[in-house]
Amino acid sequence: MLGTTVIIPTALVPQMGGGNEEKAKVIQTLLFVAGLNTLLQTWFGTRLPVVIGGSYTFVAPTISIILSGRWNDPDPVSRFKKIMRATQGALIVASTIQIVLGFSGLWRNVTRFLSPLSVVPLVAMAGFGLYEFGFPGVAKCVEIGLPQLVILILFSQYLAHIIRPGKNIFDRFAVIFSVVIVWIYAHLLTVGGAYNGKPPKTQISCRTDRSGLISAAPWISVPYPFQWGAPSFDAGEAFAMMMAAFVALVESTGGFIAVSRYASATPLPPSILSRGVGWQGIAILLSGLFGTGNGSSVSIENAGLLALTRVGSRRVVQISAAFMLFFSVLGKFGAVFASIPAPIVAALYCLFFAYVGSAGISFLQFCNLNSFRTKFILGFSIFLGLSVPQYFNEYTAINAFGPVHTTGRWFNDIINVPFSSEAFVAGILAYFLDNTMHKKDGQIRKDRGKHWWDKFRSFKTDTRSEEFYSLPFNLNKYFPSV
Repeated sequence: MLGTTVIIPTALVPQMGGGNEEKAKVIQTLLFVAGLNTLLQTWFGTRLPVVIGGSYTFVAPTISIILSGRWNDPDPVSRFKKIMRATQGALIVASTIQIVLGFSGLWRNVTRFLSPLSVVPLVAMAGFGLYEFGFPGVAKCVEIGLPQLVILILFSQYLAHIIRPGKNIFDRFAVIFSVVIVWIYAHLLTVGGAYNGKPPKTQISCRTDRSGLISAAPWISVPYPFQWGAPSFDAGEAFAMMMAAFVALVESTGGFIAVSRYASATPLPPSILSRGVGWQGIAILLSGLFGTGNGSSVSIENAGLLALTRVGSRRVVQISAAFMLFFSVLGKFGAVFASIPAPIVAALYCLFFAYVGSAGISFLQFCNLNSFRTKFILGFSIFLGLSVPQYFNEYTAINAFGPVHTTGRWFNDIINVPFSSEAFVAGILAYFLDNTMHKKDGQIRKDRGKHWWDKFRSFKTDTRSEEFYSLPFNLNKYFPSV
């Protein structure tokens, strides 16, 4: 999760007008809010070992706020704070969509119609759809990114089965071992002058000494609500951010399902999934109150980390969240981790996102792959899930604006953001086709794999669901799941 915690502020804060001090503070705030939201989700949400962190989905509407032209202030720090307050206001309003859909039970009614067939494209694209953050990021500094990828695979997939098999040392700690080794190697290249005189892009991607970031970070600083000032509200920006929140809701549904798969939990009952969505809405609200500059959703990389380490323990994630809260108060800590070159993080993504994608593919075992209906829904939804966002992203890269380009940036985002998400396009399309094509045929129900999930449609029909998803402190008595 340190990837999104560092990469998103590093990309957004300079555009907002902030310097190293503001960047360090935003990283610190994002880490603090992530720890707080993870504790809330694991205690009162789905109760799965899921991490709630920053999301790339909210970047586009945030950039629209930056480029809106309403914040032409000669003082860059003042401009940064005004843009941050506008982003806070949009996030606070946007959080209502997930809070309402989750806690009202509306999302429960939607997810009741999910089947293993419609889940395959949703979960698979939640992982595979993030391919642009994988090897393209590694290639930005291939002499660092490629060794990280090779060493990570060597430790997790080979040495774990050669040296003292059964001890689970290399597969559990492969990420730590490999990152430390390559980080030291990258630092030696930096201090050895390997990047002196290189182009600025190379230096940004490869160097470990982020100039001024560590010195600008405070030793101890506790993030607090409205630390940038009172939020400002704009209807258009709020609507655009609400659409991003809805897209994040669909993507997070796939993330929750992937985590339940790797945590060896029973399939998520719709009421539990809806409860988790409600608390994710609270997470976006807290992001707006504290001023992270970004919304919150299920951390897809941490879902992949569960698979890599084979540790699906809720307690481990809660302890990790407590460490996030502790270290976020130490500003220097966040600044030090910001010195990790981005290609190292991209190499980790190559494995993490691959594991999440494969979790989606694993649901094919419940479907009848000899059915042409199954083949059509799978092939068509996955193909368009890749093709449609590719068109939108390619158009944006060439023209600096999306296919929908009007004078209202907020309206552009409402259309462009959802169609730029692979998981959203594939998931919505598969859901629609699966629930409209010849649904009443009894054989079709078996082809969809729906009968495998009948036992888990309700919270109380399987005792294992109560073991995994019951609220602590006997709260199920007052907030029963159905």
